[in-house]
Amino acid sequence: MSFSVTRISQSFVAPAAPTPDETLFLSIIDRVAGLRHMVRSLHVFKHGREAAKVIREALAKALVPYYPFAGRFVDDAERGEVRVACAGEGAWFVEATANCSLEDVRDLDFPLMISKDELLPVPGHEFDPINLPLMIQVTEFTCGGFVVGLISVHTIADGLGAAQFVNAIGDMARGLPKPAVDPVWSREVIPSPPKLAPSAPPLFDTFKLVHTTMDVPESAVSQMKAKYLERTGQRCSTFDVAVAKLWQSRTRAIGLSHDADVHLCFFANTRHLMQQALPRGFFGNCFYPVSVTACSGEVAGAELVEVVRMIRDAKAGLAAEFERWATGDFKADPYELTFTYNSLFVSDWTRLGFLDVDYGWGKPLHVIPFAYFDFMAVGIIGAPPLPRTGTRIMTQCVEKEQLETFMEDMIGSSDGVIN
Repeated sequence: MSFSVTRISQSFVAPAAPTPDETLFLSIIDRVAGLRHMVRSLHVFKHGREAAKVIREALAKALVPYYPFAGRFVDDAERGEVRVACAGEGAWFVEATANCSLEDVRDLDFPLMISKDELLPVPGHEFDPINLPLMIQVTEFTCGGFVVGLISVHTIADGLGAAQFVNAIGDMARGLPKPAVDPVWSREVIPSPPKLAPSAPPLFDTFKLVHTTMDVPESAVSQMKAKYLERTGQRCSTFDVAVAKLWQSRTRAIGLSHDADVHLCFFANTRHLMQQALPRGFFGNCFYPVSVTACSGEVAGAELVEVVRMIRDAKAGLAAEFERWATGDFKADPYELTFTYNSLFVSDWTRLGFLDVDYGWGKPLHVIPFAYFDFMAVGIIGAPPLPRTGTRIMTQCVEKEQLETFMEDMIGSSDGVIN
């Protein structure tokens, strides 16, 4: 059987009530050039009833307090900065149906039996999607399940902020009189250290990276956590263990010389580090790139406990590093990243809040992010579809000829122990 999706309607959904007509300034982190890109994800729900209609109406209501998501990014030529023009134009919304049940396509577990391009919203020809903060497609399946395809531009919100807004849509869909969390713009609270002189535009090498997905059982992660506690007297997180294994396996697979540097970068929430407390409901970008650099031979040859320790040490320095940046005490802009093949970028999607979204029929079976680019080696930490437990690691970080070595090292011994 050929599985397909038919798009029934597509249009802008405007706020359900009048909203302020204004132009909003973005923070210095929002305006990082590398954030002007579209973040794609699929959110799979087992049950629903007229899901597209319910979510469309809930979106219109949520856009009243969250009206910047109904705005447009505009360039301020005088200041050379991007802003958000809010005139209630709306978010792009697509309604679609699939000719099969979720069970027919294995609940959209990997490998996908329906292309992500059919489940993500397609913009109209009359506008540039990079200027829209938000686009949504709701695809209903014959079983009553549905998939929400979400595309948001990182400039307006980080992962926590985007999930806050999507949860607000869920609140309205369940009949709440207003979102559980009132949104706050407050971009002026974000530090604004002096800008460095602009550097030359970065050059992006492209790589032939291949996608792969693997699940690590809870028992394997727990064993490594216990080993780390025994060795160091300190605790580590699931994120620490998963990223350490990923970085080490990739380093071994790409086979650089022992003295070549390899880099790991992940993005840490810094809301708790602000000198002026961020108000509850802030949904803008508030993170700092945490970097770890070591020799390839050191990462490849170390016990995994030692790689976990490297990551823990970098996390321990977050507060001091962020403070130095906030006060302008830096020589190189930490937000200007270098995308080379010896660099691995990791994102954690388990704690953002997308797994808590409920439109009235329960939380999602799973969430599938697509934060991949051909110039950037990426690993994403997620969760396997319910009812399975454990940690899912989704990667696009090695080329085809290195994939077998990488996978063999990631899988480890046959009993599922991370080693």
